[in-house]
Amino acid sequence: MFDNLQDRLTGTLKKVTGKAKLTEANIKDTLRDVRKALLEADVALPVVKAFIEQVRKRAIGSEVSKALNPGQQFIKIVEAELIQVMGEANESLDLAAKPPAVILMAGLQGAGKTTSVAKLARFLKEREKKKVVVVSADIYRPAAIQQLETLAGEVGADFFPSTPDQKPVDIANGAIEHARKQFADVVIVDTAGRLHIDDELMDEIKGLHEAINPVETLFVIDAMIGQDAVNTAKAFNDALPLTGVILTKADGDARGGAALSVRHVTGKPIKFMGMGEKTDALEPFHPDRLASRILGMGDLLSLIEQAEQKLDKQKAEKLVKKVVKGKKFDLEDLKDQLQQMQNMGGMTSMLEKLPGMGNVAQLAEQANMTKQFKVMEVIIDSMTPAERRNPDILNGSRKRRITQGSGTQIQDLNRLLKQHKQMAKMMKKMKGGGMAKMMRGMGGMMGGGGPGGMPPGGMPPGGFPGGGLPPGFK
Repeated sequence: MFDNLQDRLTGTLKKVTGKAKLTEANIKDTLRDVRKALLEADVALPVVKAFIEQVRKRAIGSEVSKALNPGQQFIKIVEAELIQVMGEANESLDLAAKPPAVILMAGLQGAGKTTSVAKLARFLKEREKKKVVVVSADIYRPAAIQQLETLAGEVGADFFPSTPDQKPVDIANGAIEHARKQFADVVIVDTAGRLHIDDELMDEIKGLHEAINPVETLFVIDAMIGQDAVNTAKAFNDALPLTGVILTKADGDARGGAALSVRHVTGKPIKFMGMGEKTDALEPFHPDRLASRILGMGDLLSLIEQAEQKLDKQKAEKLVKKVVKGKKFDLEDLKDQLQQMQNMGGMTSMLEKLPGMGNVAQLAEQANMTKQFKVMEVIIDSMTPAERRNPDILNGSRKRRITQGSGTQIQDLNRLLKQHKQMAKMMKKMKGGGMAKMMRGMGGMMGGGGPGGMPPGGMPPGGFPGGGLPPGFK
């Protein structure tokens, strides 16, 4: 998300960073470019106008005139205003109510409501340790109820059954009563969507809201609908007392204008972003972190949180112990590293969150590193356990068998072996206290304080396989 905006803004703002003095003239040119970049990113025109006016006021005021480095100060102003537009700080769900706390999900058909119900249930169960009941009050869309039942099974939430011949209010009340008996903490109610906004939809959802009085009414909106997001958000905000927004399919939109528009139009905070199809792909929305990413400054805090949740600390510690003892780094270890990286969303996702690595992330995407890593995994899977432990035994006939079994070329296998050899050499240098010192340093940096902090599974030791740049960058 925001790829296009990030490219445009970082290029534009570079022009002012070297300026010793900012004048109305050079601010005017830069602001015109920023305005264009925001409009191209599908940000609503009223939002763009308000944003540019605020930046202009602050940039020609005392803030910049007193600054030691006016160019850098200007970028800080742009960042602060981006945060302001998106909502200051992350606002979590307010579940401080007598259990069960009821969450009502609203939005158009196709916005991703049902999937978001499952993602939210998983988030509350795993991160907040809540017992969650989910129910579908969507009596119109074929298979909506079955879809939620399947997803509930996947995420381990309690599914309350319903049928298309019931009334939505009766379904929701039945689920709340069931949750009370089961001592559940939260009930999430999925509602019917339409392909467009209509009076019937709004009347039904208003009636449902009045009947169940939810503590949170979340508006689910597809990030990819661009300018239409504004009209849809306004219509729902006028009809319902919304408490927050979930922005879905945020990983699929390179423009990202909806994120900058919805908050301004509704005045309600974006609480979560859906960043993929999997049920764990729901992230709390942090305006400050996103603004930092838009301006190419990275997002280390999100990277740390991801590492803590998704990396296998046991595997990481096992590898550390192995290397410290001077044991050989084999292809099984390399495969574990590649899998850990995929768990973190792949190399591109990780690089995007590192300060100043936006361009490298784009290069990684162009080089299709995710595909290259998958090819490496397939090759390793085609080897026998003995070959993985000791690649030196690979002769011509073994190599032919492996490449035929994995559907790859001899060059692919040789490249993998070369990269493994370089990593093994690097690991050898870490024998004794070297690795422990390195891991302690990384653990401190990533908030772990030890081998579990940011293990080598997070990023290949000493950089990328092959040393220096990622594979395919040579």
